[in-house]
Amino acid sequence: MKLLVTGGAGFVGSNLVRLLLTETSHRVVNLDALTYAGNLDNLKDLADEQRHRFVHGDICDEPLVRELAAGADAIVNVAAESHVDRSIVSAAPFVRTNVLGTQTLLATALDAGTSRFVQVSTDEVYGSLGKDGRFTEETPLAPRSPYSASKAGGDLLAMAYHETYGLDVVVTRCTNNYGPYQFPEKLVPLSITNAIRGTSLPLYGDGLHVRDWIHVRDHCRGILAALERGRAGEAYNFGAEAERTNSWIVHRIVEETGAARKLVTLVADRPGHDRRYAVDPSKAMRELGWAPQVGLAAGLRETVAWYQNNEWWWRRIESGEYANPGSGGILKEID
Repeated sequence: MKLLVTGGAGFVGSNLVRLLLTETSHRVVNLDALTYAGNLDNLKDLADEQRHRFVHGDICDEPLVRELAAGADAIVNVAAESHVDRSIVSAAPFVRTNVLGTQTLLATALDAGTSRFVQVSTDEVYGSLGKDGRFTEETPLAPRSPYSASKAGGDLLAMAYHETYGLDVVVTRCTNNYGPYQFPEKLVPLSITNAIRGTSLPLYGDGLHVRDWIHVRDHCRGILAALERGRAGEAYNFGAEAERTNSWIVHRIVEETGAARKLVTLVADRPGHDRRYAVDPSKAMRELGWAPQVGLAAGLRETVAWYQNNEWWWRRIESGEYANPGSGGILKEID
C-alpha cells in the first residue's frame, strides 16, 4: 500500500512513519512544511529506507498535494499547528494549516479516488471536563482555544466530505502524547530538558490540571488500526486511561532525573486553560482491537532516558541549528 503521510517530520508524524516502516510493508511519501516543529533530525535514522520518500512542502499547495496523492491508497493527515500557547498569540497559522490545509487534502483525496482519508485530531476539540466523566465519540465539540477550534474545523470538514461526497473518512482523537522526538516546548520534554540543565520546571496555575497521558507509540498504533480497520464516517478516541495532574507528571520527572524539587515553579495560568481531559477508548478497543501497551511509569522512565541519551537532538533545537542546512541534520529530500 502506498500512503501519503502529512506532517511526518513532526513528533507524532515521525513516530508514525517509523512504525509504518518497521511493522508494515507500506510505502510512505512523507510531506512536511518543516515549520518550527518539523525536524528532519527526527527522520535521520530513516535516510536509507527505500520505502520512504520525504518531500518538503505545504499541504496548502494544491498542485503539489495532487502530484503526491496520485496513486496513493490512503492519506493520513498528521500535519498540524498544535501548540495552544502559540495559537493564543497568533491564530492565523492554525486556521491556515488545520482548516484550509485539511480542506486541500480532502478535495485532493476526493478527486484522486483515494481509498481512505485518516484525519488525526485531538481530544481538545471536546472542550473541558469537570471532575467526573470522560469524552466519548458522541460528546459535542466545544473547543475553547484557537488551536482546538481549528482542529474541530478540520474534523467537521472531514466528516462533511464523507456525508456529502461519500469520501471514506476516519477521524482519530487522542489524549496528551509523550515520548521521543517531542518538540521541547511541551510539558514533558520541557520538564525533562530543564531538569537535565538544572533550571526551573514551570507549572501553569496550581498545577492540578488533569490529562490522560498516552505514549506516542500507542497513539501511532491506534492510527494504524484506524487506517486498516476503522469504519468509514466514524471517529475513534485513543486514551491510555492514565489520568494524572500536570504536577504529578513534573514531580515524577524530577524523581527520574534526580533534579531538585525546588526547581518546580508555579507560573501564571494561561487563558482558556481547560481543567481536565479524559477520553473513553472503549470504542477503539472494541472495533479496532486496539489497546495501549505502554504503562505511564515505564513510559516516562523510557522517555526521560531517551532525552538524556539524545541531548544532541534537543540541544540542536535550542540553538536553532536543526533548521540550518549543512549543520549536521538531513535538510534534503530523501528519495
